[in-house]
Amino acid sequence: MDKQQRVSYPKLFGFGTGALGLDLSYGLFFSFLSIYFTDILLLGPIFLMVMTFAARVFDGINDPFIGALIDRTKSRFGKYRFWMLIGMFTNAVVLVLLFTNPWGQAGVGTLRIYFYATVLYFLWDITDTIMDAPYWSMVPNLESDPRRRNIVATVTRAFSGAGQGLIAMATYPMIMLLGRQDGYNAPGFQRWAAVCAAAMIVFLLVTFFTTGKIDAVAKTTPSDKKITLRAVYSTLRNNDQLPVFVLVAILANTGWYLVTGLQAHYFAHVQIGSLGNIPYITVFSAVVGGGMALGLAILPILTRRMRRNSVVKLSMVMAIVGYLGMYLFSVTVDVFPLFIAFGVFGAMGVSCCFVAQTIMLSDLVDYGQFKLGYRSDALVFSMRNLLQKIAYAIQAIVMFAGLAITGYDGALAVQPASAQQGITVMMFLIPPVLVLGALFVFSTKYKLNEEAMAEVNAALASA
Repeated sequence: MDKQQRVSYPKLFGFGTGALGLDLSYGLFFSFLSIYFTDILLLGPIFLMVMTFAARVFDGINDPFIGALIDRTKSRFGKYRFWMLIGMFTNAVVLVLLFTNPWGQAGVGTLRIYFYATVLYFLWDITDTIMDAPYWSMVPNLESDPRRRNIVATVTRAFSGAGQGLIAMATYPMIMLLGRQDGYNAPGFQRWAAVCAAAMIVFLLVTFFTTGKIDAVAKTTPSDKKITLRAVYSTLRNNDQLPVFVLVAILANTGWYLVTGLQAHYFAHVQIGSLGNIPYITVFSAVVGGGMALGLAILPILTRRMRRNSVVKLSMVMAIVGYLGMYLFSVTVDVFPLFIAFGVFGAMGVSCCFVAQTIMLSDLVDYGQFKLGYRSDALVFSMRNLLQKIAYAIQAIVMFAGLAITGYDGALAVQPASAQQGITVMMFLIPPVLVLGALFVFSTKYKLNEEAMAEVNAALASA
């Protein structure tokens, strides 16, 4: 590997812009699709739980297979940009259709809308992988120096966080602005999805035209090696630290996804109100987004003063404290500022965790090459998309099963007390338990510290 490889700042910011676009689709899908399904289309929670689980089983085959296919692609646009271009346009179309009910009110809750939602849900999964896996696979090839990869990951995560923050803060007011002034409504969802889809294409085109043809900086997966499920899973299995990373990320991410997935339900049915004319959900999203930005700002300071794995552990502890604090002060609006303060603190920890995961995956690409003798950038980075979807599957199972058990009914303007309490517990008490599990696995099983990666990089440089 060329140790002098450097990414220019225009290319770095052009690349990061794409992450903002990705998260417009990603954030709308994972943070607001659940309330669209339950409250607008009136789909049953048990059905949604089963559908989500089936989609994640499908992803277990689809995502690694697409990653392996990308690794073997040759085109005049390079292997990454070629697939990203296909993915961005198809995903944009699917996103709009997903938030569209072709039959209007007549289709709500009917068999045909169940079928329609299922097909579009799976299509979004496929097209998201097609654009997401090649995008993130560029990270280890943009910058070869391990320390400078921190900069790449941090800048990219800042753009990603901006996309998520924009969705979180703007979705509710934009749905009312573009639709009806009565809260979440079908026309508003459809038009806002169209705006997000168009913006996503624009941002990803910036990445497409500024990054140029980026291919692997070392040997790639042999092109004559057939793409079979056995070959794909052999590559993943023999990278012994990858399963550890996957388990850590699934546990940690599921906790945060429960917060983001339930926030629309929570502020619509549990903690209802506003500060002035600004709804609580917008205030919460704004300050939590600020907390994530603050986490990105302090991360370079922490990495200079602490070992990288120690920073990861600290970030998980911060997330745990944040979740518990939010639960403690979620019982009444009178202490909403304290509720927000713990939300900011927890978001700082979550933000640091997300950056660490991108850096860890880049290390795992190098470690895989060291172990196997060839690189599988897109295959390894497809696991990022897969593990996020697995985390969302666990989130969906917990969320939809919890809503069903506690008597949640999307057709009701006021939910029963059991449903309100269930939403609160799922949103703030289950996440710290999951992150605690992630902390235990990371502390006992993850071995790629600074010394281990120095040996890996030295071996690759001399190869």
